[in-house]
Amino acid sequence: MQHLNITFQQSILVPPSNQTHNHHPNKSIFLSNIDQILNYNIPTVHFFKANPDFPPEIVAERLKMALQTLLQAPYDFMAGRFKLNQQSGRLEIHCNSAGAGFVVASSEYSLDDLGDFVYPNLGFRQLALQTLDNLEPEVTSFKCGGFCIGMSTNHVLLDGASAQIFIENLATQAFDDKPLAVVPCNNRHLLAARSPPHVEFPHPEFFKPDLPAVVGPPVFDCKREELDYTTFSLTSRAINYLKDKAKENISSTTTKITSFNVVAALIWRCKALSNDAEYNKDRVSTLLNVVDLRSRLNPPLPDSYCGNAVLVAYSSATCEDIEKWAFSKLVEMVSEAPKRVNDEYSKSVIDWLEINKGLPCGEYMVSSWLRLRFGEVAYPWGKPVYSGPVVSHRKDICWIFAGVDGVNALVSLPAKEMERFVDLFREFFPQSIIN
Repeated sequence: MQHLNITFQQSILVPPSNQTHNHHPNKSIFLSNIDQILNYNIPTVHFFKANPDFPPEIVAERLKMALQTLLQAPYDFMAGRFKLNQQSGRLEIHCNSAGAGFVVASSEYSLDDLGDFVYPNLGFRQLALQTLDNLEPEVTSFKCGGFCIGMSTNHVLLDGASAQIFIENLATQAFDDKPLAVVPCNNRHLLAARSPPHVEFPHPEFFKPDLPAVVGPPVFDCKREELDYTTFSLTSRAINYLKDKAKENISSTTTKITSFNVVAALIWRCKALSNDAEYNKDRVSTLLNVVDLRSRLNPPLPDSYCGNAVLVAYSSATCEDIEKWAFSKLVEMVSEAPKRVNDEYSKSVIDWLEINKGLPCGEYMVSSWLRLRFGEVAYPWGKPVYSGPVVSHRKDICWIFAGVDGVNALVSLPAKEMERFVDLFREFFPQSIIN
């Protein structure tokens, strides 16, 4: 569906509920070098069945009040605005209490009309508007009484783990008398560069853009073009097939044969071999795997760290090798790459970014949402029947997230490339496993 026949009923800026309390009009939030390079929106949708005790208008009111509460002390920066520090050339968040966008809408459809929520639906982009620089919750009701909470959050503000905590906190504040689920750690200086910076390792997973001398960080984006969207749903049976395949000819005893690692290895293979209209065996394909730093640093970051505590681990090989190697070799590479990202390496990356103001450099990025529990968050009206990412214009990132029975991988590619990707994906399995 391209259009969900949506009628907008309310579109407002929600300020903190008590703007005078602890309000410092000149307060600015420091953003780490990792925060600086992630200036793009992540839209998500969270669908709920009808609940007679919580009609959509009550849900919208509860959510608005919950948001107002959160925008006070723990998340005051989410009611602020980005500003460029002219002296340092760095992005900061000006905590000016300008507010977060909040939209209430209704659709002529029922939830059943939308079909399988997992299937990429362009219409879902109407459920998570991206018209503001920061958070934009949207509550859309459907004629069946069900509703959707859509959120579009700039990645500078939150990574996946801190978005999970924000959503848990939003849910608790929608109750009458509940404390925060988790108090966020808002000290982004924990990931500040060292002074002076000390780069100890080569970092081929980043590049320094060849740009004129501009003030401010470069934007991590890609050109907009017509894309096809497919969610590859791998059942537990398909995952077990990949794990068995990964165990064949395995040379390393330390390889972690996890659901994510086998799916990421297969996605990498399909992407590398579908890239060129004319196959180029010597082309090097680099997979970037997003890793959480919280437990990798010394001392570890708090689990409640609010901000971007993520870096990329890289795996590189020629297309010829990717095609001829045993699947176990690719899984081994995907498994081993994150081990490189320890405390010393992470600090070296942050210092490299301080000097070079660079961006991630790879053919394809895989981001795991398997540990995120968006679908487990309990609101007063219950848990979502589905939570997941919304398709975007980015063809360089694959989101891997939990399915009902297995794992889903959301892939966005130009039509011809998608056609080759699908063929390579299906050819990898016996017909009895992939219908």
